Amino acid sequence: MKSPSLIPLLLASLLGLGAHAETVGDVDTAFKLIGPDHKIVVEAYDDPKVNGVTCYVSRAKTGGVSGALGLAEDKSEASIACRQVGPISFKEPLPKREEVYSERLSIMFKRLRVVRMVDARRNALVYLTYSDLLVDGSPKNAITAVAVDRGTVIPVK
Repeated sequence: MKSPSLIPLLLASLLGLGAHAETVGDVDTAFKLIGPDHKIVVEAYDDPKVNGVTCYVSRAKTGGVSGALGLAEDKSEASIACRQVGPISFKEPLPKREEVYSERLSIMFKRLRVVRMVDARRNALVYLTYSDLLVDGSPKNAITAVAVDRGTVIPVK
């Protein structure tokens, strides 16, 4: 018999849950007669290991019938801006590089990823967003950084 405490961990790992995105808003970019319009969506997520930092990601979302059914492949372009929204503190030491957010852009193989890197020399957190495919990734990317006050040392693993 399986332990009940392992079920949530298994589900989280299968679903690829990291930080939870919250939709801030969207704008229509192209009218679709059937199904939702093509859009640019803006989503916010809090860094799961860094209190006081929120990242905002804007990306294209395909509409129409295929978009409504979740079968469309969204574009690879994305933009990111991470900001200090409160006092910065750390829940645990951070690895030098870690994926903090991932979202599916197509039904099978394409994902939008956000990676946090620690620039210990400058006491800053650098966030990179890019998309990848199972076989061939995209060179399209965006980067932002959050400077951490010198009085707060970033704990690194």
